[in-house]
Parts: sequence; structure tokens; C-alpha cells
Amino acid sequence: MTDRDLGMDRRIPRRDFLNGVALSVAALGLRGAPIDLFAQGAAEYPPSLTGLRGNYPDAVGAFGPMGQGAYRQFPALDADTNETHDLVIVGAGISGLAAAHFWRRALGASQKILILDNHDDFGGHAKRNEFTYRGRTFIGYGGTQSIATPFPYSYTAKRLIEELTIQVERNGEFQNRGPLGNLGPAMFFDKEHFGEDRLVAGNGRLPWPEFFAKAPLSDAARKDLIRIYGTNPDYMAGMTAEQKIAKLASISWQDFLLRYAKMTPEALPFFLGQGGRNNKRVDTTPALEAAKRGSAGFNGLGLTFEEEFRESSYTFHFPDGNASIARLLVSRLIPAALPPGKTLQTMETIVQAPMMYERLDEATSDVRIRLKSTVVRVEHSGSPARADVVRVAYRRDGKIHGVRGRHVILACYNSLIPSLVPELSAKQKDALAYSIKVPMMYNNVLIRRWTAFQKLGVSNISAPGMYHTSCGLDPGTSIGGYRGVTTADEPIVVRLVRNPNTPGLPRREQHRAGQQELLSMSFEQFELEIRRQLARMLAGGGFDPAADIVGITVNRWPHGYSYTYDTLADPEVAPEERPHVIGRRRFGRIAIANSDAGAAAFTNQAIDEANRAVEELFVAEGLA
Repeated sequence: MTDRDLGMDRRIPRRDFLNGVALSVAALGLRGAPIDLFAQGAAEYPPSLTGLRGNYPDAVGAFGPMGQGAYRQFPALDADTNETHDLVIVGAGISGLAAAHFWRRALGASQKILILDNHDDFGGHAKRNEFTYRGRTFIGYGGTQSIATPFPYSYTAKRLIEELTIQVERNGEFQNRGPLGNLGPAMFFDKEHFGEDRLVAGNGRLPWPEFFAKAPLSDAARKDLIRIYGTNPDYMAGMTAEQKIAKLASISWQDFLLRYAKMTPEALPFFLGQGGRNNKRVDTTPALEAAKRGSAGFNGLGLTFEEEFRESSYTFHFPDGNASIARLLVSRLIPAALPPGKTLQTMETIVQAPMMYERLDEATSDVRIRLKSTVVRVEHSGSPARADVVRVAYRRDGKIHGVRGRHVILACYNSLIPSLVPELSAKQKDALAYSIKVPMMYNNVLIRRWTAFQKLGVSNISAPGMYHTSCGLDPGTSIGGYRGVTTADEPIVVRLVRNPNTPGLPRREQHRAGQQELLSMSFEQFELEIRRQLARMLAGGGFDPAADIVGITVNRWPHGYSYTYDTLADPEVAPEERPHVIGRRRFGRIAIANSDAGAAAFTNQAIDEANRAVEELFVAEGLA
């Protein structure tokens, strides 16, 4: 297909074509186009901005100079706000918002709090995406999806979720899977890795021999995959259980498959899109982790593992993911930002509640959120042990502004903190720099109908060799008057996920390479990958990328989820010597939050770290 056949000439909003400036419909020449640019105006309502989102260029433009030492000295100010707040929080993600909530709950609503964030929206990775098409708004999530965790929520996190009126046990009432009917999973085998393009439905549903019989595989690969996905012999016979566990911890899942299970390398492309959490792939996932998860190849080893305790109720999913948690927090912190007459937003009203962004930073408010404000330097006024105020410099509209806080919580990416606070000890800065954020992309595509998926009998597609390794229909959660889709003739959001990686490199180096890849690409390049992939995967269903795609939002996260440790990539040290523990130590009147400080990419971890940071300042200042 040519670019024109793919629809690259179609008029959809493309943020970075406009250098990050949201223009009016008339200015864009989109009058009469099939997509609306939202009644409230793209410049006024960040969730409705399409094109390049997530860590969009203007939001992270200062990170490079910061890392190169541009602000080792506190910069000269272009404008001093002359503001002094009881607490200044860097980062308006869930951790920063939760920190403000805990501070006020303990010390009272009269506390003056300023929250600064480099993005044009609050919520951090809890990103809300909206499309408006033919008078109807479709909501999707561009980051954190649900209230989920592999371990129990703490009392603190549970209590906050309950304070926000979220009843996770009611999730079943709002799920909207019915319209997808009998649609199921499929796998797309691409010609670059498997010799031809072929969509095969039924992975995980059909018996594996039947599924692999339909796939474009060599005889050797098919034979080995049937064996690996069947009942395996003991590939580590002769070892004790303890020896097996020790060995599995020291090798990758890929090493196990090739060296112990003797799988032919011809079958390896089948595993390209598989692995563990946080961008761990078959080559970087410890074999022990894969075995505990029940992955293919291990069922003959005779090992048993205690199942991790899971709270099944913690799977609540708003249409915009955990952006509604952020919105509920803001509704408590700055009630004036929500419509008058609403004394308390609830889980059933927040999804459709209009947020008045112009009221987030009003001088009369005790809590203020200042967006598009990249903090570049944080410094005590005097020695950290004796100072009674902390100076904060931030970049906004091309100028350096200054503000003061009696206390500061850094609820931002922890790896940036050495640049923000260069006075930290070398040991603490090294610890903060250790974790390399997990790069990822959560891309949402609004299509005018999903009959192609229906015709093919699929709702989600894994594509191990493609740019996006997974693609699926998002029928939407029906809650509080917002309804998900009902028929295949309706528009629907299609979600595509990419975790950039470079097989063969250590995991942290893969993260660095992925960050650079995402930062180097334009929206047009991402759009082309999206259109090409959907066209190839859905060709058999009559999908027309030029006509059927009516909106694209690329949620690019080069600085994505928190780094987590594993037995392959990280040395075994005492818990108190883990980099995240050393890195999060309080420094005078500055405390550190964010899920990075807990080395776990979960919303409850962000909440717990916010609470810990607040308590550390309380104890240090005798406020507890």
C-alpha cells in the first residue's frame, strides 16, 4: 500500500505538525472533516488533544539540558512569583496528588500547597484520552489502566481508594464485554519473521497442536512448539529442586528454551512479544520468573511455587483508566475546578464531570496546580540542616520562574532528581540514577466501525514480530452515564501497545535504547507504523485504514513505568541497600515520593510512597 492508500493524507489532528500548538478548526482548515476538534477547544481541554501525547516534546524538552548540568547553579530568575507555600510538590501524578491529600488531611485544609508539573495535564501516567466523532465522545486511557496489583494493597492505599468513593468490588457492574460476544484472541505472523503475513485465531483457545498447524512455521519450529506447549519432560533432570531454582534464577527464559529444552532457534520468533512485566522480554525475563508464572516449557521440572496472594477485587477499571483517580483527588484538593453545586464527586460522577483547567491555579485557592511548569532546580536557602525554606526554579513559557516552599516533596521521575538537587551525596545520586524508566507506548486509534474485527472473529491480536506487539478493542466501561459501545457499526477505540527493546542488550541498556528511539520519532512516523500494521493485520476483514481511521492519539512514554529488579539484571543486596531505598532518603526539607521510590510500577505504590514522604517530613519537623 502507498502512503495515500494508508490514509496518510487524511486530515486528522497531528500535534507535532503544529509544533505543539493547538489551533482552531478553521486555522487547520478542517471544516467539514469527519472528526471534530472538540467543543471545548483543544487548547483549553488537554484530554481532548490528539496526535503526540504522553511525554510530548514540550513536556520533556528541558530534560536533556538538565542532565547535562545546565542548572548546577541555581539559575537567575526571569520572574519571581514572591510566593511561599507550606508545601511545594514537584509532579502532579497520582503520587504528587496523594501527597497533597495526605498533607491536608493531617494538617488541615488551610495549608498552602503548590503542585508543579511539566505536562499540560495532571495525572502523570494516568492519562485520559478523548475523541469526539459525530457528536459523541469516546474515552480511552493512555497509561495506567486499572486498580490492580500483584500484592495486597496497604491500609493507606485502601483507605484512600475508599475515601475517593471507589468501590472496587462493583467492577462487574460496569464491565462492557458483552458486545464483543464470541470474539477472541488471535496471533499475527508477519512475513519478516515467519515468511508470510497470516492471522491465526484461537491462540490459548484451540488445542496448541491445532493452532500451530495453521501457523506459517517450519516443520522443526512447529514440532518444538507443540512439545514446549504440551507436557514437557524434565529438562533439568539430575538437579535437586534447589539447584534447579538457583539455575533458573541465573538464566533467561530464552536461554532455558534454547539450552535446556533444546528448542530450535527457528521457533524463537514466536516468543518475541512475550516476557514479564515492565518490558521484560524472552531474553531478559529470568527463567525462574517465567516458571513461576506458568510459562511454556517448565511443567516437567517437578517444581511447585506458592501462588502470590492476589486481591481479585482490585481490578476496577474506569473508561479513562486511573485518570479518574487523579480527577477524584483533584476534586477534593480544588473543588472550584469542578462544576458548582457538586459538593462531592463520586466514582459514578467523575467520568463525565467537566474539569475547568483555568481554575487549577487560582490565587485564592489553598491548593494550586500549575501545569506546563518544568522544575529545573531545587535548593535549600542555606544549609539543609538549618534552612527554613526551599527555593524552586521552574521553566514556563520560555522563562525561569521562582517560588519557595517550607517543605518540598519530589514526586517526579527519581532519575531526574540528581539534576534537580546536585547537592545530594554521590551515593544517593548514583542510587537515584540507577533505575532506568521503562519506555512504552499506549496508542489509541478511533475507528469508525469494528466490522473487520467481527468478520475475522477476533477482539485482540498479539503480533510478536510487529512494531506494536499487541492490539485490541476497548469496548469501554459503562459508568455514570458514560456508555461503552454496543454494536460493530459503532466507532470504537483500538488500543496498540509497544515496548521498544533491543534484544541482546542488558535490560537497562534496552530501556535507554528504547527511550532514544521514542524521543527521536515524530508523530507522522508513529502514525505510519499504526496505519501499516492495522492494514496488514486486518486485511482479511476488509479494513480500510484510509477511511476507517478517524482519530489517533500516540501516548509516547520514553520515561515510562518504574524500574523493577530481577535476578538477571540486578545484584542481590540487602533490602536496605537497594538503590531505590538509598535514593529516596530525605534531604533536609526535601522528601522523595513517586512509585520509582518503591521500585514497583503500580498505583498503590505511588500512593504508599506519597504517604511515606509526607510522614518523613512530619517526623523531621516535629509535625507528627
